[in-house]
Amino acid sequence: MSGRKGVSAVTPPDGNSLKLSKIKSVAAGIPAATSSMAHGIKKMGLIKTVKTLTLVNQPEGFDCPGCAWPDPEHSTAFEFCENGAKAVADEAMKAKVNPAFFEKYTVQELSEKSDYWLNSQGRISHPMILKKGHDKYQEISWDDALETIANSINQSNDPNRSVFYTSGRTSNEAAFLYQLFARTLGTNNMPDCSNICHESSGRGLGEAIGIGKGTVTLDDFEHAEVIMVVGQNPGTNHPRMLTALRDAKRKGSKIIHINPLPETGLVRFKHPQDYMKLSFGSESLADMHLQVKIGGDAALMHGLMKIQLENESLDHEFIKNSTSGFEDLVAKITKTKWSQIENDSGLTKNQIEDAGKILSESNATIACWAMGLTQHRNGVAVIQEVTNLILMGGHIGRKGAGLCPVRGHSNVQGDRTVGIWERPSEKFLQRLDSACGITSPREHGLDVVQAIQKMREGAVDVFFCMGGNFISATPDTNATAQGLNNVKLTIQVSTKLNRSHLVTGETAIILPCLGRTEIDVQDTGNQFVTVENSMGIVHTSIGGLKPASNMLRSEPWIVAALADKTLDDGRDWMDLVSNYDNIRDLMSRALFGFEDYNSRVRSDSGFALPNPPRDSRTFATPDSKAHFISHELPDVDIPEGKYVMMTIRSHDQYNTTIYDLHDRYRGIHGNRRVVLMNADDMVKRGWKTRHLVDIVSHFEGTERRSDGWQVVAYDIPRGNIATYFPEANVLVPLTSTAEKSNTPTSKWIICSLLEPGQGIFEEE
Repeated sequence: MSGRKGVSAVTPPDGNSLKLSKIKSVAAGIPAATSSMAHGIKKMGLIKTVKTLTLVNQPEGFDCPGCAWPDPEHSTAFEFCENGAKAVADEAMKAKVNPAFFEKYTVQELSEKSDYWLNSQGRISHPMILKKGHDKYQEISWDDALETIANSINQSNDPNRSVFYTSGRTSNEAAFLYQLFARTLGTNNMPDCSNICHESSGRGLGEAIGIGKGTVTLDDFEHAEVIMVVGQNPGTNHPRMLTALRDAKRKGSKIIHINPLPETGLVRFKHPQDYMKLSFGSESLADMHLQVKIGGDAALMHGLMKIQLENESLDHEFIKNSTSGFEDLVAKITKTKWSQIENDSGLTKNQIEDAGKILSESNATIACWAMGLTQHRNGVAVIQEVTNLILMGGHIGRKGAGLCPVRGHSNVQGDRTVGIWERPSEKFLQRLDSACGITSPREHGLDVVQAIQKMREGAVDVFFCMGGNFISATPDTNATAQGLNNVKLTIQVSTKLNRSHLVTGETAIILPCLGRTEIDVQDTGNQFVTVENSMGIVHTSIGGLKPASNMLRSEPWIVAALADKTLDDGRDWMDLVSNYDNIRDLMSRALFGFEDYNSRVRSDSGFALPNPPRDSRTFATPDSKAHFISHELPDVDIPEGKYVMMTIRSHDQYNTTIYDLHDRYRGIHGNRRVVLMNADDMVKRGWKTRHLVDIVSHFEGTERRSDGWQVVAYDIPRGNIATYFPEANVLVPLTSTAEKSNTPTSKWIICSLLEPGQGIFEEE
């Protein structure tokens, strides 16, 4: 390991005291409005706050970087949520991380700061380099930075020794150029944040219905009779979704919430804008909360399908004409015993029957889910069980019905659509090659986990990150750090300071880029970019703020300038970014569904990409049918004296970005090293709230340890615990991944809770 001495990859403990308050019973409302304004004014000032928030998610404004929830067709003047406001304020803040800042601190000193502190320092203003053997970043010119990167890539003599990571913040234009650069170079090494969040959704849906995306539009929520929200906390992670749920509820829809934790956003909701209409009451959302045990969702789905079979709540014509595998599914479900369903799910037969009856009576059901399903060993399988349930009733290609994986980052789905994928299809590559005049490699590249493993083996020379915070987003923090330290050159394209700038290769470069909120001027004038939301709608995003520094460059420009220096392929890369219409013209020829791109995307609401299951109830599978794919239930037994841990995020957090030290809805403040634990489990151990423990995770005979956590009594099933990431990522084993998708199992980690300093062989 060649890392700099003293640099901590693990988020250091918070020095603040833990404060607890009453758990909130209503989401949003005045507290959300005041929190939004407070964050904005603190970081941007009053005038900039008002200007910025009136541009969020507007047809002539920018797409919120906070999540991928779609915009309504008729937006209001304030089309943002609390977390979106925080994300915008965070990007548009006045403070600067400039060369003088880096002269003040060594990377070792910075690594001792909390993630919250790092993020709060401001926008990175200049390109910086951390040279081999040095402990401080120094300023570097754009030309020298790009020349250094290009030389490092070319000196490898093997394109597969370079890895190009992408976060979901990246626009369609930047992502398309990025994958074109990598494939022209000769590699499919394009891991992305999908690999660690919704990869299981893509694999599961692709096999079952022929497309790795959801099949609903926002309008479908207006017509749904039942909406299932599974393994998801929209009140914190996708707050604008609460408005769609509220509107659906007003029209008579029933909402079933399935999650180990009760989430405030699905209990009661108050839209902040209602106060302007002198409406002061809140509204209940979920009709039923099924508090499933961690990992028990597959068993619950078997139970719900049993009820549909018993009640004959089946679309026989659809099943006969448009599906395959139904008989095998019926045999599997019939064989599953109620005793196993109750044991594995933690729910009673009566509870499941009540939910099953609601589903049986529905003519239009939507199933939504997020990482509570995808980040399990059986992530692909459990999503296919949800799909089975939806297919049984023919709830697909029907108004008000369908499948809805709710993506987190604002363009994570778009990046995959335009080619950010380590395992592209032959159909995609053939059209790309024909349009762009290249011969793409056919060998599959590296996903996130595989990239880390290759770095640990010393098989990666250059690691280029287009956004994100790789060290904090990935599992097994120390193992990931070892891998990064083995790389000769690591590059981060970033807006804000994070831990990935401190845990680096022998040499590290930071390239500061424009944010989503900022004006992007190229040779032909102001530019716009495009993104794809969770429901397959492609639309524009136009920044309106003056850039934080005149040294910032756009992501498309950075990719094109690097390609221009690295490749000798005859393409005029800089002409492509002189006017982003040039990029979109090329994308029109290279991508399915993007024909006449420049014209169609300029309409107020953009355009919808083709989605055969939704559009025509057809399926791009080998037999042109939707597939019922049945599975055995996973083993969810927990060893005696152990717990199963899932990682979660707080309310003042977006992915790995920590805006503040509050989890307002859960009543937890000031300290993030907490373990949410069942009160009866605490009594059994003789513990009270704030009891200090160390956590040890167990996997295939190895242990990972993290010390100094405080236990908090919470409404969570017995035997289950929850902790915040990225603090707990050190406990997630690198090789504990979902079958087929290779997604880290951040929602299923077997752990021991020990007294401080206690050895694992001293457990009670």
